[in-house]
Amino acid sequence: MKALVLAGGSGTRLRPITHTSAKQLVPVANKPVLFYGLEAIAAAGITELGLVVGDTHAEIEAAVGDGSAFGLQVTYLRQEAPLGLAHGVLIARDYLGDDDFVMYLGDNFVVGGINGLVERFARERPSAQIMLTRVGDPRQFGVAELDAAGRVIGLEEKPERPKSDLALVGVYLFSPAVHAAVAELKPSWRGELEITDAIQWLIEAGLRVESSVISGYWKDTGNVTDMLEVNRLVLESVEPRVDGHVDAASELVGRVVVERGATVERSRVVGPAIIGERARVRDSYVGPYTSVGADCVLADAEIAYSIVMPRASITGVGRVESSLIGHDAEVTPAPNTPRAHRLVLGDHSKVQIST
Repeated sequence: MKALVLAGGSGTRLRPITHTSAKQLVPVANKPVLFYGLEAIAAAGITELGLVVGDTHAEIEAAVGDGSAFGLQVTYLRQEAPLGLAHGVLIARDYLGDDDFVMYLGDNFVVGGINGLVERFARERPSAQIMLTRVGDPRQFGVAELDAAGRVIGLEEKPERPKSDLALVGVYLFSPAVHAAVAELKPSWRGELEITDAIQWLIEAGLRVESSVISGYWKDTGNVTDMLEVNRLVLESVEPRVDGHVDAASELVGRVVVERGATVERSRVVGPAIIGERARVRDSYVGPYTSVGADCVLADAEIAYSIVMPRASITGVGRVESSLIGHDAEVTPAPNTPRAHRLVLGDHSKVQIST
């Protein structure tokens, strides 16, 4: 079995972060979300992986390399534009050959790995196997309809009137039969080749499509709210560790990780939280569910439930919460007079200001 990981999306819902950074490399607990998927694939015993990349290919290739750090052999597959999940399968046709494969969306996060899913597929050998989970607003996802016996009888991508609340999780397993389905597809109303249409083709051709409803945790990390929630979940499982320097005037409470080269001075850090390599925290408060990236500076500041990406600085600022702060960003106090807000904002920025 091979793996196909899709990492060619543009990440419009995470702008402005994704104007300059691949959405799959936004960190969760100071590790790119893409890496969690690669680790899950390797843990399932799969070693050959095709990585579909787009405009951000250089950044992703620099981060992943040849895959040996994950125990994988990575082949990069260029996608000219994000034209749908099934388009990713289409351009990977020669690479996949006649092998079964697991398709994993590079910005998805599944707790517990995929070992059981892969083992079940190898044992039962359906034409396709999908994972489903119940969601509050199915209109944002691919949606499955099941019959009374729990068999998949229909699929639809982002329907206006969903027939169920069962959304497709971003992990799929396919036999080579899917290639015939993909070859027959026409672009949907969204202008994309939909993987839901390919699976529907298999169903209508009389081929077996199995599903399982997962009760564990899954997130599509396509927006800031979901990124922060996944960050919270991962931090819940960290083991406290201090590899950097914490002075006697500082206090670490609960599960706190201080990475190598980081310094914490005259500060209070309440876990779960992680202070990245070479970060400097001085005269500050770092609250629960916060990831501070490498080479960041926090001075005379307060922050909680946030992700701070590498080389950002927050100085002289009161409570910051529920925030995603990008690479090299600077957060500083505004001058007291005149009483005004001075902003330099990129396209699609979102700012909340107290008046």
